[in-house]
Amino acid sequence: MERTWRWFGKNDKITLEMLRQIGVEGIVTALHDVPNGEVWSRERIRDLREYIESYGMRWSVVESLPVSESIKYGGANRDQLIENYKESLKNLSLEGIHTICYNFMPVLDWARTDLLHPNPNGSSNLYFSFAEFAYFDIHILKRERAEQDWAAFGEKLNRDMVGEVAQLKERFTADDDRKLVENIIVKTQGFVSGNIKEDEEKPVELFRELLALYKGVTKEQLRENMRYFLSAIMPTCEEYGMFMCVHPDDPPFPILGLPRIVTCDEDIDWFLHAVDNPHNGLTFCAGSLSAGGHNDLISLANKYASRTWFVHLRSCHIFPNGDFTEASHLGGRADIIELARIFEKTNPQLPMRVDHGMTMLGDEERGYNAGYSFLGRMFALGQVQGILATVDRELGIEYHQPGFFD
Repeated sequence: MERTWRWFGKNDKITLEMLRQIGVEGIVTALHDVPNGEVWSRERIRDLREYIESYGMRWSVVESLPVSESIKYGGANRDQLIENYKESLKNLSLEGIHTICYNFMPVLDWARTDLLHPNPNGSSNLYFSFAEFAYFDIHILKRERAEQDWAAFGEKLNRDMVGEVAQLKERFTADDDRKLVENIIVKTQGFVSGNIKEDEEKPVELFRELLALYKGVTKEQLRENMRYFLSAIMPTCEEYGMFMCVHPDDPPFPILGLPRIVTCDEDIDWFLHAVDNPHNGLTFCAGSLSAGGHNDLISLANKYASRTWFVHLRSCHIFPNGDFTEASHLGGRADIIELARIFEKTNPQLPMRVDHGMTMLGDEERGYNAGYSFLGRMFALGQVQGILATVDRELGIEYHQPGFFD
């Protein structure tokens, strides 16, 4: 697979010169400073593409050309926003960029409660605590029906979620509350063209307003809105050779009273058949999918490899109580070695990134975006490069390490 890296533009503290030296072939990025819903001009796309190419790499995948909330909940202006989206797709194609990773998650792109959860070896990883997320929902967000929803969800996990939240309420301070808000709706969202910027003065109030836009939107309605969007853009994708690959919901289960529609085998099967076109495909994020104990990743990879246009190779470990942490790239629930075999057999040119990585050896002091460390991801990329070299030898595929003499 093509070894790619998510890079956040010219202001990213991780430079393209650094990436060239560690074996990165392709860059995964976006025009992060263009407001959601506006057209990406060909000139802006070309400027960034040429900058990437000046370092000997290529712009492999757009992650993400954001789908505006109005398209997701079916707002009055969604048709105009879809037209803007189609124009951006055309402009990207004319500049030689053909793969778009996007998501259809309402409001919240991805969720964690602890961004520096300690590992036994002294490094740290992203972590999701059900109790802390429920506390945020019930006592900080104060969402209507939050307590009832968590009581019911706790029964599925065989946990007294309301009781656990009450214990947290007894000991959490104002600073704990502030940190939880930052972790859930600011630090994980603001740097990815999210709805809430890192300098937002009233993030909780804005978050409530965004949630209100989805009042009454059911799973069936959200599915229909996704089908409407994909059906509308497919003629453009066919004409210009664009491949859409939706990212699974992270985590892969309903949260905050919002429906989630890309969480499991049944969901993936639905959207691929709802708009049955090869330009409508999947980003196989092993990390997101492995956060759900209901997902058999090897089975999913075998079933959907032919409609997968982008791969995220990472892994999660689920604790007995259901909480999960991002794991070593050689551990956790995702058998990355076997996944590499499956995808290399299907398409050895498929772009792959290691996605998130440990925070280690001072990464936490360098101001990197949450989950997007340098040393931790470099370590993960080294592990995955070793996996790919071994798998390629098994399969008789020539393995190439960029930047070295053969």
